[in-house]
Amino acid sequence: MDYLAKTYYFDYDTDEIQHIIDEFNTETLTTKEKVKQLYIKVRDGWRYDPYYIRLNKEAYKASTTAKKNSGHCLDKAILLIACLRGLGIPARIHLAKVKNHIGVERLIEKFGTNELTPHGMINVYLNGKWLKASPAFNKALCEKCNVAPLEFDGEQDSMFQEYDNQGGVFMEYIEDYGYFEDVPYEFILNNIKEHYTAIYKQYEGLNEIRL
Repeated sequence: MDYLAKTYYFDYDTDEIQHIIDEFNTETLTTKEKVKQLYIKVRDGWRYDPYYIRLNKEAYKASTTAKKNSGHCLDKAILLIACLRGLGIPARIHLAKVKNHIGVERLIEKFGTNELTPHGMINVYLNGKWLKASPAFNKALCEKCNVAPLEFDGEQDSMFQEYDNQGGVFMEYIEDYGYFEDVPYEFILNNIKEHYTAIYKQYEGLNEIRL
């Protein structure tokens, strides 16, 4: 498998992605430093928005998210992967189902559940091993939810904050779908259809859903 390839979704040759990674395209930074700084840039540069669901293929292109100031966890993962590949750093998308235990009132109102699926994160190859990282929750949102922002040191997996600052359960992984070489658009779409059937039927035919 080629985890450096440019694809329809990981379109790192576009001006939008090149503009993001230009500052990191230097020999003064180590590969680990590039990954850590890019992680923070994507984590905090795009506000997390779980209520804006994309249904069309073009919306999942990294360059599409690059033009916005917010994104779903999938959008932010795809953007970070494209940036990493654009710098010659192997990366791939990893999907899972998670359960949110904090601030769930609106989630349950909109989705009918506090389970979010598919949740997108990244796998990045550093120093001879694959590491998991999730750039979904921006710093401002974490502070609002009383949770420490998720850091990534380039040495250990950084998936989600299990507890808030008071020790209460925050996020829980309940199913792992594994990793993919490219964005599995049909898998994502079928996952949305299966888990949020009423929402999908209500908005079927639209390119995007705003809940």
